Amino acid sequence: MKLQIKEATIDDIKVVAALFNAYRIFYDQASDIDGAINFLQDRMSRKESTIFIAFLDEEAVGFTQLYPIFSSVSLKPAWLLNDLYVAETARQQGVANALLNKAKEFGSENNAGWLLLETAFDNYKAQSVYEKNGWIKQPDFFYQFNLSN
Repeated sequence: MKLQIKEATIDDIKVVAALFNAYRIFYDQASDIDGAINFLQDRMSRKESTIFIAFLDEEAVGFTQLYPIFSSVSLKPAWLLNDLYVAETARQQGVANALLNKAKEFGSENNAGWLLLETAFDNYKAQSVYEKNGWIKQPDFFYQFNLSN
């Protein structure tokens, strides 16, 4: 099987939206393909995120989405790897590793001081993949304030 990673363009919205919708369903959200398309179109048209798509034999099987942030301490840009998803049928085939490597390459090319990601505390499979790829858990720094309640 041939694995290819490419940066998504606005022409790839429907392909990414299908994966993005499956990702949201994984996190217990209702299916909303139109909402996914609109959300991704907004991010991409405003240049608020960068998305990479993974293809196995020309079939889209995964994606990662990064958002720009900045580090005041290092005086450098940084990136939040907010979303990473691989279709169940493509897992255990190196897709997540390839997407993580592409994110690291992208960060280096863009002079980022660091990359940040977070995942559910009980998503042990993903945490294992991150740690095998050199990501270091930083439990002392991450907090969340829920504005929706």
